[in-house]
Amino acid sequence: MSEILFDEVPSLDLADFTSGDPERRAQFVKKLGDAYQNIGFIALRNHGLSDDLTQKLYAATKKFFALPDEVKQKYENPELAGQRGYTGKGKEHAKGRNTGDLKEFYHVGQEVTDNDPIKSEYPDNIFPEEVPEFKEVTLEAYRKLEAAGKQVLRAIAIHIGLPENYFDDKVHNGNSILRPIHYFPIENPDAVPADAVRAAEHGDINLITLLMGASADGLQVLRRDGKWIPITALPEQVVVNVGDMMARLTNNKLKSTIHRVVNPPRELMNTSRYSIPFFMHPRSEMDLTCLENCIDEQNPKAYPDATAGEFLNERLIELGLKKA
Repeated sequence: MSEILFDEVPSLDLADFTSGDPERRAQFVKKLGDAYQNIGFIALRNHGLSDDLTQKLYAATKKFFALPDEVKQKYENPELAGQRGYTGKGKEHAKGRNTGDLKEFYHVGQEVTDNDPIKSEYPDNIFPEEVPEFKEVTLEAYRKLEAAGKQVLRAIAIHIGLPENYFDDKVHNGNSILRPIHYFPIENPDAVPADAVRAAEHGDINLITLLMGASADGLQVLRRDGKWIPITALPEQVVVNVGDMMARLTNNKLKSTIHRVVNPPRELMNTSRYSIPFFMHPRSEMDLTCLENCIDEQNPKAYPDATAGEFLNERLIELGLKKA
């Protein structure tokens, strides 16, 4: 297949896939497949998040991060390796780096409600009592984004020649994370390490990521020819990208593209940026062994066999969130 060099992220409408119209569905799957084999990102509309919910979520997020550091730190538990609650400023760094990213974040995870034994693997969510509305809006956004993600995974399954429902049981009560992020203001840029950035270049760990529109510019994706291009989504869109688990499963047929959040111009370093990604993970026992139909002479098997749980554990250590 010839390489397509996108100058912007292709825009798709999830309503085409869920319409029941075979032609619209087929077009959606083709556009999704082309994008994920080349740039690894799409912008998606009709994803189920209302403007009202989005505004409430951002308001609650800003309210929490505006609290004093000593209050926020009440919700930080290092024993959880950043998997629930608050993670403080500069604690996470990109794989292969030691300088912490210029951000703080909060993790809300899966709420198991159907007596699934996997509940024992997940720590309980932690919610800030100072912002009582935070719990309701984060859990509702979690459910909406998870539902949209399941539809995208069904389209991916069709594209790579699997049964449409291949991922359904693998992401049921999956280890997904909603992560409100605050890229905090830097009052004195000279006081931070010279190589410190809001989010250094990285690939996401998970199957797919659904990113709600950020409050400021800065997200960039590394194109195949080595050029960084800005990622922008309209207010009614979420950006959906392939993660490393999906790249492993498909033997790099689908691309987990390197991306970053760059610092703003020096005169804007003293401003905040907010962003809320939903990292869609499968259950820990999912087998990430490269699919047979994605391996051939031109594309030999690129990864050792691993489960999703094993791969996640390895990556949390590389990110500095967990001790080896």
